[in-house]
Amino acid sequence: MIGLKGTLNVIDNSGALLVECVNVLKQKVNNGWGSVGDEIVCVVKRARPLTAVQAASATALKVRRGDVRRALIVRTKKAVRRPDGRFVRFDDNAAVLLNNKREMLGTRIGGIVSADLRLKGWGKIVSLAPKVRIGIKLMLEN
Repeated sequence: MIGLKGTLNVIDNSGALLVECVNVLKQKVNNGWGSVGDEIVCVVKRARPLTAVQAASATALKVRRGDVRRALIVRTKKAVRRPDGRFVRFDDNAAVLLNNKREMLGTRIGGIVSADLRLKGWGKIVSLAPKVRIGIKLMLEN
């Protein structure tokens, strides 16, 4: 669950490395906490440095430190329960940057994403990801 001041790694090639959440954009449920598949507004805290070659070329990085952007949460440390009883959790919190039209800012994804994104209408991001995590079945005995 991601809330205000939560930090996320960026796993696309837009140029950002670390972002900080400033707002969760969704319906008024879950009291301002975001999970996998939710959009957030974030500030770029760390970005790749711009080299002299990139500054002169047309392939310059798309974001800089301090930019305010929208992002999609693709992984969370907090376990998410699926309807069939499985739980999915990851080692870190991660996001993919979006533009105002809800399209990806980068062209590639460099990490694992949750399979829940396909059910929430983000099939393009799932198709670009190199690996999709389906889940782990946790058996709880009473």
